[in-house]
Amino acid sequence: MQFIQNNKDGSCKLKFSWKERWLLFKRGYLFMDEITFRHFSNNWVKIVADWNLNFSEKTKKISTKEENSIQGK
Repeated sequence: MQFIQNNKDGSCKLKFSWKERWLLFKRGYLFMDEITFRHFSNNWVKIVADWNLNFSEKTKKISTKEENSIQGK
């Protein structure tokens, strides 16, 4: 899975490999063992920190709560 961020507006798209697409279709989820999940988590934290540099000031101030729904486009 690749996280591709637009440096102009901070938006992001997730790009899945064919294998990941097949697993999602077949199983409905992706499984990560503890080592893979640890690497994913470490990379995710770095990505989130880097993304904040590209967000507009308005977007940087948005607060998210558990009841907020996330809609893909």
